Amino acid sequence: MPFSTLGLSSPIQRALKESGFVHPTPIQEKVIPLVKSGHDIMARAQTGSGKSASFILPILELWSARVGEGKAKIKALILTPTRELTLQVAEAFETFGAFLPKKPKVVSVIGGESIGDQLYAIQQGCDILVATSGRLLDVVKKKQMNLSHLDFFVLDEADKMLDLGFAEELELILKEIPAQRQNLLFSATYPPKMVAIASNITQNPVEVTLDYEEPTVLSITQRVIEVNHENRGPLLRHLLKTEKWEQVLVFMANKRAADNIAMKFKKYGFLADSFHGDLIQEDRTYTLNQFKAKKIRILFATDIAARGLDIDDITCVVNFDLPRSPADYIHRIGRTARAGKSGIAVSFISYEDMDHFKLIEKRSNIKLDREQIEGFELQGTPPPKVRGPEPVKGKGKSKKDKLREQAEKSGKKTDS
Repeated sequence: MPFSTLGLSSPIQRALKESGFVHPTPIQEKVIPLVKSGHDIMARAQTGSGKSASFILPILELWSARVGEGKAKIKALILTPTRELTLQVAEAFETFGAFLPKKPKVVSVIGGESIGDQLYAIQQGCDILVATSGRLLDVVKKKQMNLSHLDFFVLDEADKMLDLGFAEELELILKEIPAQRQNLLFSATYPPKMVAIASNITQNPVEVTLDYEEPTVLSITQRVIEVNHENRGPLLRHLLKTEKWEQVLVFMANKRAADNIAMKFKKYGFLADSFHGDLIQEDRTYTLNQFKAKKIRILFATDIAARGLDIDDITCVVNFDLPRSPADYIHRIGRTARAGKSGIAVSFISYEDMDHFKLIEKRSNIKLDREQIEGFELQGTPPPKVRGPEPVKGKGKSKKDKLREQAEKSGKKTDS
């Protein structure tokens, strides 16, 4: 099915064609007609499924049909969990709206950049506002922004925003926007807390789920390599020299580890750098652009890179440190095999990681063979499983003791 069958205007179809988009993804096929018809949406779709375009294209279509003369008013508010995704979504609005008779004025509002400049850009006229929730609230507190004309409210990667303590921020944001609006929610998962939040936003959404989606992308070759912790760096250097991996995203447990290993790999002559939340915004943007331009081959990153980064040519994702949760495993490996390409995901595990990786397999409904690389074999023996200490009885009385005492007291009262 080509995009032309979805009833999009010729300027938007031209922008799609010039950007190399010919056929909509399954989520776009389902969601675009529903948004154009004015429905609220609650969609569940995995990372890399093309869900951003599924709301960007129909919003541009509807906005273009309704846009009036005079100074631009904020008609669409899109909230995302990270600065990078905010900038990416804003850029996509501009790309797909490039040939509309009147181009939309798109403003992105993120931390790490001048709030004064962002407020000035809004006041100069803004049609579409893309923001992280924390910085949006900072702007709202200035009381110099009008959200009363809003037609569209979008939450992108909603479950990730929930992890970042978004529930409280959302309540404040909902007070600032009109009750009558079209609500579009996109999330990879809908845990109970997310469903409760969704019910505060929209009462009768059309639920869209891609039933046939596997929890892991089928076009990803997943490998598990057993290696001692201290040999992970040498093993990674060996694999980078022997495998045909072009662009590699390596996930680390924390910011310091990402910085330290990136520095080591640079000393060994690799085009490497680190990426995490402590970098100033200018450095974050520069590093990502260098990686996209293939001037950096290996990017060592924290989980800030696990969601929303749209880089088409990541050949391989390496879990140098395992993620905390099975859901994070899915999001991490989903950074490869994008735009219909295949990809590789490699996880390093030592004796200490084996139980945790079994849990990841169980929750992700996968079972992977273990392998060892010659010269980097797993050494030693598994540490003995230690039983936890017996629970320490508190000083206070237990429920059972209290009930027994009550029974004795009532028995005495009966006797007397």
